[in-house]
Amino acid sequence: MKKRNFLGMAAALAGATHVPQAAGAERTGGAGPALLTVTGAVRKTNRGPIDPVLDQMMAKQKLTFDKARAFDFGALTALPAVTISPTLEYDRKVHRLRGPLLVDVLAAAGVTGDAGKLAMRAVDGYAPTLPLADARKYRFIVATHLDGRPMPLGGLGPLWAVYEADRYPDMAAKPVDQRFAMCPWALYHIDVQA
Repeated sequence: MKKRNFLGMAAALAGATHVPQAAGAERTGGAGPALLTVTGAVRKTNRGPIDPVLDQMMAKQKLTFDKARAFDFGALTALPAVTISPTLEYDRKVHRLRGPLLVDVLAAAGVTGDAGKLAMRAVDGYAPTLPLADARKYRFIVATHLDGRPMPLGGLGPLWAVYEADRYPDMAAKPVDQRFAMCPWALYHIDVQA
């Protein structure tokens, strides 16, 4: 990785207000590299098809697409944010998570309505499928911050599709370690299936 790209990404994840132009920024329209790529039934696109050379992880995970909407950290944090406070399975403590509603991210990609499913993919290949109606019903967010700080890669971030399970009786009735199966941390790709 080039030093400039690494520094640009590190500054973006740290919440800097100015980040040097980094490789891949032309795909997001922002100042940093793409952190989330939304494919499938999207109407507002800003990048072309998968490139098997440049999109190595996507290619290895057998993703294919002709067009997509890519978001960098700045584009995601520019969307209206909400804060949720779920009890997390990892330490069984309440934590504050902040980020835009998942449906708002999808709307920015031109996705409308509640029909269809979302195949969400984490960097480790974990790929749960969530009905779009459930993303709205449970007010899933694309969390960018945990307890007031950006989430680093190597932890739960930099992005996590998550919801406040404690708030919904049907989910709160489950043991805490069974509430987050549909919540991929280190989220990097969403395929919107009509």
